[in-house]
Amino acid sequence: MELSMLAVGFGFLLDLMIGDPHWLYHPIRLVGHLISGLEKLLRYLFPGTKKGELAAGIFLLALTAGITAASAWGLLLLAGRVHPYIRFTLETVMCYQLLATRSLKDETMKVYHALKAGDVENARHAVSMVVGRDTAVLDDIGITKAAVETVAENTSDGIVAPLLFMIIGGAPLGYFYKAVNTMDSMVGYKNERYLYFGRAAAKFDDVLNYIPARLSAVLMICASGLLGMDAVSAWNVYVRDRFNHSSPNSAHTEAVTAGALHIQLAGNAYYFGKLYEKPTIGNADRPVEYGDIRRANRLLYGTAILALAVFLIMKGAILWVM
Repeated sequence: MELSMLAVGFGFLLDLMIGDPHWLYHPIRLVGHLISGLEKLLRYLFPGTKKGELAAGIFLLALTAGITAASAWGLLLLAGRVHPYIRFTLETVMCYQLLATRSLKDETMKVYHALKAGDVENARHAVSMVVGRDTAVLDDIGITKAAVETVAENTSDGIVAPLLFMIIGGAPLGYFYKAVNTMDSMVGYKNERYLYFGRAAAKFDDVLNYIPARLSAVLMICASGLLGMDAVSAWNVYVRDRFNHSSPNSAHTEAVTAGALHIQLAGNAYYFGKLYEKPTIGNADRPVEYGDIRRANRLLYGTAILALAVFLIMKGAILWVM
């Protein structure tokens, strides 16, 4: 158990140092291939009715999460039979690949540097790599908001939530969470193709992220104070705007970020050529500027480090008491 905690800590440090280099094959791609393969199989086995697609979606959720977690557990079991330190090394790498602190910063800072250079077209391309909305219609303010929002939202999905699950159950539980999160990103759309088929994955992802999203918000508020940002404003906007999103979880960290930076986020956006009307988050105390991307990343790093410290202390205290 102590080695598993160390693996999470060393994996966190590896993520900060290395990030997600494009030459390194990421295991979540295997999860994506598994989801795609199972989707084809389950759509063939189940009728294309509402009930059939709902049932197929439940099987997709169970099989993908189960196979992913079992594979991680099995690999660690085999490694441990060879030597405990081989297991530790493998789990460290697994934990590292579940985190996205460095890659999230690197990808959004590409947007920052393009906007700083006045290259709006390159900034649109860079932000299109990290957001799901249509970016062709975005101006520099819209591009900046999109980048800041993805940093805020993924502070929970990409860092705090995986850390929490890994601290509780090591890499296998972390991969269980990541499998569900990946399913949501691939099939959790409310369109004709996935309205019923992806419902189980989308709902279960909401359940898994319920506590991490709120915990992330609290940690972000604390981190904003430690970093010299406006923690009081972050708290006030969080309390008021934390439900200003169709997702029960996404607005929590966005509200904190908007309050800490004194800017307004969210609002209407285009997805697949269709305009979706969405409420705003935060106060327009000042205009959004590209420097807010850098500030959002400072808050991201502060929250990530604080989360790791808090989780390790809490897990250590529990182990000590036991």
